[in-house]
Amino acid sequence: MTDHYDALETRDADAREAELFARLPNVLRAAMEAPAYAERLKGIDPATVTSRAALARLPVLRKSELPALHKAAPPFGGFVKKPAGSFARLFTSPGPIFEPEAADKDPWRGARALHAAGFRRGDVILNTFSYHLTPGGFIMDASARALGCAVIPAGPGNTEAQFELIEAYRPIGYCGTPDFLKILLDAAAAAGRDVASIRRALVSGAAFPPSLQAEIKSRGIDAYQAFGTADLGLIAFETSAREGMVVNEHLILEIVRPGTGDPVVDGDVGEIVVTSLDEAHPWIRLALGDLTAALSGKSLCGRTNLRIKGWLGRSDQTTKVKGMFVRPEQIAEVGKRHAELGRLRLVVSRQGETDVMTLKAESAAHSEALRGEIAATLRAVTKLGGEVELTAPGSLPNDGKVIADER
Repeated sequence: MTDHYDALETRDADAREAELFARLPNVLRAAMEAPAYAERLKGIDPATVTSRAALARLPVLRKSELPALHKAAPPFGGFVKKPAGSFARLFTSPGPIFEPEAADKDPWRGARALHAAGFRRGDVILNTFSYHLTPGGFIMDASARALGCAVIPAGPGNTEAQFELIEAYRPIGYCGTPDFLKILLDAAAAAGRDVASIRRALVSGAAFPPSLQAEIKSRGIDAYQAFGTADLGLIAFETSAREGMVVNEHLILEIVRPGTGDPVVDGDVGEIVVTSLDEAHPWIRLALGDLTAALSGKSLCGRTNLRIKGWLGRSDQTTKVKGMFVRPEQIAEVGKRHAELGRLRLVVSRQGETDVMTLKAESAAHSEALRGEIAATLRAVTKLGGEVELTAPGSLPNDGKVIADER
């Protein structure tokens, strides 16, 4: 599988760079029509920002800042000039962060990732990302339909209904988290259901460690990874070369030293910062908090864009659990709702091939009723279930760590 989505993917790398930075000044002008960008970029002449060095002098906007900014100036923190009614769909992610979907054919830029994973026009795809208030399901749905595929909007869970859909429509492909793909395959094997039509997958939203990759491959499914966010859509994706991920077109991706806006030396691990060239809803140096490193050389698949090693962890304590971000401020909110608690630490681990959360909470009072109340609050705040472990006052380390990712 060496064919490409279009000629943009194989163009000369210098030509791509020149085209991106020729477009950037107009994107900056559009961004500065919104009040928050006008304030952040005050004194910047967009006409002078035509290189990576010039872009690196602009301030970064940290994704971790967005919840407070959106709350102060709803819905989009003053970073979008267009009214909410001019967009196609309106979403929210934990924080909350509010995300609009552009009224475009491929608003989340995901068709390339699906094409690289082997999907083609006329394929039927089972999409198990959530079709609710967060955009995950719609990201893959819109991308698949832009590619010309038919989509089964299954969402996560309810495996019995999913088996009926699979046996009726015979989808060739799966989109969703890698964890749920294994759950689906295991449940089908136990129930004697036929899901053998699924032969390829594009997975995202959760860790896909080598052990799980081998397990999925042993089931006869060719699975590819993609990296994206609810703000930007698909940012990078795996190709047939199986060497890191290729950055999507129409994005400028930088890798900077965590906590700064300064680019790292090529090959060093740093934080991903993305600038999108969408004048209707531009992102200017959005720092995601995700770590990666650039790969040198040209991909064997023929694509010439920058390659990254994929997701290498978080530069802050925010982490992703079962495809959903969990933030330190959410754990603080749990503490605010239970005055009897002391220090809190959310430990994220793996059991088998599934993400597991355990909230360790200091408390002088230990009871099953209290544990249940805290667990209910944790679910209400994070939208995810987790265990609660009550510990003695003063037993948790006094090191400022709120979320410990032990995966």
